Amino acid sequence: MRIPAHAVCTAIRDDIVSGVFEPGGRLTEEVLARRYGVSRVPVREALRTLESEGFVTTRRHAGACVAEPTEQEAADLLELRMLLEPLAAARAARRRTEAHLKVLRGLVRLGQERARRGQGEDLRSLGGWFHETLAQASGSPGLIALLTQMRHKVAWMYVVEAPVRPVESWAEHGAIVDAVARGDAERARALTAMHADRAAGAHRLRLRTVVSTSQPAVNMSSGRH
Repeated sequence: MRIPAHAVCTAIRDDIVSGVFEPGGRLTEEVLARRYGVSRVPVREALRTLESEGFVTTRRHAGACVAEPTEQEAADLLELRMLLEPLAAARAARRRTEAHLKVLRGLVRLGQERARRGQGEDLRSLGGWFHETLAQASGSPGLIALLTQMRHKVAWMYVVEAPVRPVESWAEHGAIVDAVARGDAERARALTAMHADRAAGAHRLRLRTVVSTSQPAVNMSSGRH
C-alpha cells in the first residue's frame, strides 16, 4: 500500500514539533523512508512541503535540515497569529454555520466545567480545538491553512503556560462565541484580539534540547496520521 505524501508530511512535522528531530539536524530521505516504512518518493514530496511551511531548509552540501528559527522569527510568528485570529473570528461571525456554533458552544461548556473543577490537564487541548473550530467557521480556506500552519509552528517554538485564571479565560471564549452567534463581526474581532493579547503573555520560547539521539522505526501503515 502506497502511503500518501501528506501522511508522511504530517508524521515528519509532528516529529519536528515534538523535538524528535532537533533544529539544524539533517533529514536524509533514506533515513526518513526507513523510519516511516515508505519509499523515498513521498518523503521527497513531504520535505518540499515542509520547506514551503518553514519547518525545513535546504543547505548546500548538507541537503534537507530542520530549520533553526531565530527569536525574531518566533516573535513575528506570534504577532502575525494575533492579527489573523481576530480576522478569522470576524469572518466566522458572518459565515459560521449552526454546526460550527454547536461545536463551539460544546467546547465552551466543557472548558468552563473543567476550569471550575480545576481539571487543567484537558484545557489546553480544548482550547486548541476551540480556536481550530473558530478558524474553520471563517469559511476562508487560505486563512484556515495559515492559522493551522501557525498553530503547528507556535507549538514548535513555544512552551505555553496554563492560564493563571482559567475560568476567566473560558468566559472570554464564551463571549467570543456569543458575538459570533449574533453575527457581530466587530465585537468578535475585538474580543478575540483582547483574548489573544492576554494569551501571548503565557508563551515562553522553548529551550532546544535533543529529545532522542536515535529514532526508532515508525510503521506508517499501522494507522499513524
